[in-house]
Amino acid sequence: MSGHSHFKTVAATKNANDAKRGKIFSKIGRVITIAAKEKGPDISSNIQLKAAIEKAREFNMPKENIERAIKKGTGELAGEALEEVSFEGFGPGGISLIVEGITDNKNRTLGDIKGILSQYGGKMAGEGAVRWMFERKGYIEVIMEGKSKDELELLAIEVGADDVLWQGDTILVYTKPEELEVIKKALEEKGLKMNSNSLSWIAKEEITIDQKDREKAKKLFEALDENDAVQDIYSNLKFTI
Repeated sequence: MSGHSHFKTVAATKNANDAKRGKIFSKIGRVITIAAKEKGPDISSNIQLKAAIEKAREFNMPKENIERAIKKGTGELAGEALEEVSFEGFGPGGISLIVEGITDNKNRTLGDIKGILSQYGGKMAGEGAVRWMFERKGYIEVIMEGKSKDELELLAIEVGADDVLWQGDTILVYTKPEELEVIKKALEEKGLKMNSNSLSWIAKEEITIDQKDREKAKKLFEALDENDAVQDIYSNLKFTI
């Protein structure tokens, strides 16, 4: 399996300024609203909502913001008519892209994404043109803290992980999508700490591109991330930006 090719979005910037923090809260709030709308406000039965609230707490999102986002999802408060969207495309050097988001206007967001891709040497692709190059996986970042690499790998395998990879002092644990929450809980019970966990698109094979295209790709990812609707960006680019 290839390494994790998920672009670290603005929501991964813990030392954000006020403007960035506002964008973080807005994006996480939309995830909470969608999760509450689809499967209700009870975190004991709504895994997606539980994960979104955990993410919100990681970034010190105020409790009232979280509660307001939940109430928008359940209809207790008026809010935007939000929907999840997913777009496929190609970027500089022919890299493949999956861009996922939440929007109140799909056509506007489609136009925005198309314009950003065009600006940085990319283009939109038809549905399914790119997705076959990726696998849907559960993804957990486990921090190496007080344990050796061998110990962490054995623990991950013991609880049922599909695969493990190393990125510095972090072990990347991959799971079947439906087993993400179970394996996350099992790792927590063994005293392990995590940076993040989510369902992700993992490239089956990664590609390398030249320096000029790498710089374009970096700017493309940053421009996509600045769009309010964009939540996650995945590519088959080999190196980490």
